[in-house]
Amino acid sequence: MDDFFAGQVHWLWWTLAVVFIVLEIFTPGTFFLFLGAAAVIVGVLVLFFPATGWEYPVLIFALLAVAIAVLGRQYLRRRPIKTDHPQLNRRGAQYVGRLFTLDEPIVNGSGRLKVDDTIWKISGADCPAQQQVKVVAVDGTVLRVEVVA
Repeated sequence: MDDFFAGQVHWLWWTLAVVFIVLEIFTPGTFFLFLGAAAVIVGVLVLFFPATGWEYPVLIFALLAVAIAVLGRQYLRRRPIKTDHPQLNRRGAQYVGRLFTLDEPIVNGSGRLKVDDTIWKISGADCPAQQQVKVVAVDGTVLRVEVVA
């Protein structure tokens, strides 16, 4: 059985790379992509140097995985992925700068505001219902508003 795997070890690394890349599809971030790249490189090295034991490819994989992950994170920090919807998963931030009319008054610095199909908690200066307010910031799940003169 060892004779069969002796000449085919590079395929094991490439299969591992495919598994990591498939995991990348189902998980957020880019971590598994970096592991897949390291496995591809080790597979190529094992293809050209098949006489090495199992210890060296595993060590090289570990070192490459760490190096590629660190370099990849630095690269992505310097060159973030551009999108036409930068606030897509930050729903509250989408409302900053928008004007709304209060359905309920703000009492003791807090109230509620219906925005589209959601009722948000708001904080700001006390004011009556039907007052127009502008969202100026988001604090967790609370929209901070200011009265529009």
